[in-house]
Amino acid sequence: MMKITEVKVYPATGSGRLKAYATIVFDGCFIVRDLKVIEGREGLFVSMPSRRRKDGTFRDIVHPLNSEMRTVIEERIISEYRKVAESVAAGSWTGPQVESDEDVVEE
Repeated sequence: MMKITEVKVYPATGSGRLKAYATIVFDGCFIVRDLKVIEGREGLFVSMPSRRRKDGTFRDIVHPLNSEMRTVIEERIISEYRKVAESVAAGSWTGPQVESDEDVVEE
């Protein structure tokens, strides 16, 4: 299994369901950008980068092929998001933030 070697979280401004964007690096040589941390009905989850199709539905551009890897990715990103969210709440966050003005689709 590929190892996660880096995770960066960019908190979203505003009070919507989109909480942050994330970038993840595997084995120090493969990067995936634009993952989303979303507040769902049952708590936080990670949405994979997707593209809107002509019929209005969304299709993931990249995604794990099994639930084990999805769990590993989600746990790592959500853990990092919680650290960043604490820094933002404490007023000590010095990194970039992104505007959260886009629609979020529940998976």
